[in-house]
Amino acid sequence: MHNRKKTVFTAGLALALVLFGILLAAPSAAAAERLSISVNAANVRSGPGTQYDMLWRMERYTPLIVISRQGDWIFFEDFEKTRGWMHADLVDKTPTVITTAELCNIRSAPGTDKEIIFQAESGVPFKVIGRQGPWINIQHADGDKGWLHESLVW
Repeated sequence: MHNRKKTVFTAGLALALVLFGILLAAPSAAAAERLSISVNAANVRSGPGTQYDMLWRMERYTPLIVISRQGDWIFFEDFEKTRGWMHADLVDKTPTVITTAELCNIRSAPGTDKEIIFQAESGVPFKVIGRQGPWINIQHADGDKGWLHESLVW
């Protein structure tokens, strides 16, 4: 009888530890969700509602990482580790990147030997059209397209 109680207790403890682990992992799963701005300009707020101060605006295709959600609002972090709140209607799952190098060469095709068609400073967001190895085919909100190396973006 004593061994049976110990087995039940051990199984119960194991189940409790598994459930606790799932609860701890839940915020990590949300934090891994990457979204992007789906409108021309989106207001970032200090809290989850329009009554909160607008802190700054983000442009179309800017990527962000969801930290948490409160109703229809998401608390996020951007590539500079800046945090804010945004209404969920202003984002979607379009794959995007943002330039992180001081000046990025956008090329006509994948490869450093290809023509530079324009340049982008740090902080310019792009929609991802496709990939070829470490090269990303991108499009800016104004329609400009090209290729850049994945080491230049977040």
